[in-house]
Amino acid sequence: MDIQQFGVEKWMNTYENEAIFNLGETCVDSFTLGELLDITGKREEILQNMVATRLSYGDIQGSQALREQIAGLYQSGRANNVLVMNGGAAANFLALYSLVKAGDRVISVHPTYQQLYSIPESFGATVDPLRLRPEEGFHPNLQELEEMCSGGVDVICCNNPNNPTGALMSASEVERLVDIAGKHDAWLVCDEVYRHLYQEGQQLPPSVADLYEKGVSTGSMSKVFSLAGIRIGWVAGSERFIENAYDHRDYTTISVGRLDDMLASLALEHREAILERNLGIIRNNLGLLDEWVAGEERIDYVRPEAGTTALLHYDYDIPSDQFGKRLLDTTGTFVVPGGRFDMEHWIRVGYAFESRQLQEGLQGLSSFLRTLDGEGIAPAGDLRKG
Repeated sequence: MDIQQFGVEKWMNTYENEAIFNLGETCVDSFTLGELLDITGKREEILQNMVATRLSYGDIQGSQALREQIAGLYQSGRANNVLVMNGGAAANFLALYSLVKAGDRVISVHPTYQQLYSIPESFGATVDPLRLRPEEGFHPNLQELEEMCSGGVDVICCNNPNNPTGALMSASEVERLVDIAGKHDAWLVCDEVYRHLYQEGQQLPPSVADLYEKGVSTGSMSKVFSLAGIRIGWVAGSERFIENAYDHRDYTTISVGRLDDMLASLALEHREAILERNLGIIRNNLGLLDEWVAGEERIDYVRPEAGTTALLHYDYDIPSDQFGKRLLDTTGTFVVPGGRFDMEHWIRVGYAFESRQLQEGLQGLSSFLRTLDGEGIAPAGDLRKG
């Protein structure tokens, strides 16, 4: 099976460990185990339970307790509508592995997380991109999508909030997206790993799994709940989809770790406290990023509405891979080149970690921009359209 190199992951795997200031991070400031246990108020009791836990396979589809907690994130969800996986990436793979076959036509928003278009392509599907444009706020043009679907479509892929842009489809946009998928009897796969992380003035849109029999949502504990290290993700959808996904899952996954399952359940029991903390972080830090962008003459962006990432457009005639590598080498500041999303002359930054580290990373970025100014690097021109 041929598959495209995963551009973002290849870049991060190669260079992230060299970073002093990691602006490539996409998780909200990750918890230590102690911090998570302190939120529960039951540190000693939980530790005793963990010590006594037998490290067997555990519940194959995810514990009943965890699946009920995940189902509580959806309006109409029950435990039978949820299947637990080893992280959001595995959840995305399972959803696409279960639905896409050779000869299918898939439409995917672009830019987005590369799994959503490269995996279907590797299965032999034809994948057509629905371009997200900065002049449209990186929101999908649903009229254009409807026209694209007129030739027939089997699966539509999106993510909401969007990575890398931070755009958030509204409730009315999600509802229209569902209507379009239903009109063409297409499956609708939505990567919702940043769901619940929205800025002030925005509202949490519905999940596609709550609106559509053929809607499939994927999620994880990594971004929203600051627990990437426990590797828990899930797919949510109709019982029909879950049964199909379970059959496919048997070939890739036996179970998730029992301690991971336990910690995810505990976190979701206390999700209100975690969300209060994490919304405070992303809202405060976006203010810092706003202020920085306003002070840089040759940087602009479409302000994120949700999630933890932003695409910054830089007005220098230098390829984004070269920009990112020189930035890292000279300042220790790490970003993801926009070219890894097919968005040349842009960079992706994360802004959801500790505020001081964000400010220091942005200072490093400013220092590098002054270096480019001193070298007389020409403007790149009007490249905001990617």
